[in-house]
Amino acid sequence: MHRSGFVNIIGNPNVGKSTLMNALMGERLSVVTAKAQTTRHRIMGIVSGEDYQIVFSDTPGIIKPKYKMHKGMMDFVHTAFTDADVMVYVSDVVETIDKNVEYIEKISHLDIPVLVVINKIDLTTPEKLDVLSDIWKGFLPAAKVIPVSAKEKFNIDTVSMAIRSALPEGPAYYPKDEMTNKPERFFVSEILRGKIFENYDKEIPYCTEVVVELFKEAQDIIRIQTLIFVERDTQKAILIGKKGAALKKTATEARKEMERFFRKKIFLETFVKVRKDWRNDENYLKNLGYLNN
Repeated sequence: MHRSGFVNIIGNPNVGKSTLMNALMGERLSVVTAKAQTTRHRIMGIVSGEDYQIVFSDTPGIIKPKYKMHKGMMDFVHTAFTDADVMVYVSDVVETIDKNVEYIEKISHLDIPVLVVINKIDLTTPEKLDVLSDIWKGFLPAAKVIPVSAKEKFNIDTVSMAIRSALPEGPAYYPKDEMTNKPERFFVSEILRGKIFENYDKEIPYCTEVVVELFKEAQDIIRIQTLIFVERDTQKAILIGKKGAALKKTATEARKEMERFFRKKIFLETFVKVRKDWRNDENYLKNLGYLNN
């Protein structure tokens, strides 16, 4: 008997959705930083075994939209409710359960298997965790509640086995050797954007977008050219830094991570341009994949 299905991961910002998916995948496909709203797209990761295939989808954190870009991000979350075979709702020991309670209400009406993963259990006590688990069981009695530390990879095997047992019977959707349905350019932009989130404060990470202009792979090297878009000249100046030092540091860190990811030498060129109010530009957002054409 072969099982396969789409497993969608949703939850509020900064609860560890991307860290959980990376732990379940065994590879770093989703950008992980300490800042909220790092994930902007649905990122697909594929895990296959002899008798199963799991197609994971990591979604943006649930937010109230301020820009048209945010609306597109929330559309990815809404779609996750319509195409899931198994739903994984990620919370943690810090946030209150009634945050975005309308989504929990929506989950309670799903007729598919649901897992509630309580992350960051290293930040609480066993007694408090027991209370929290009981509260979740009260909210979603049909769901399986699993406490984990995604960062420390604690109890990840339990989540993986619960997902596999919840999958419906069916053939593989993708070749068994595939790990994602996203192109290489997508991961280049995600890696560079992740380094921007790590290295800059305040509004800078949230107003930037990375576009890959060139991705040319040779036998021993990949040549990549990227554009970082910001909304104002002042943001461009901060991103570049004094004598280009800040941008050089970020690009160097991104290049090293790309070399680990692609297992190949990388030649990376990075430029910064201003595109005013791009987060509300419908045509541009369609080109970037945030909105449907």
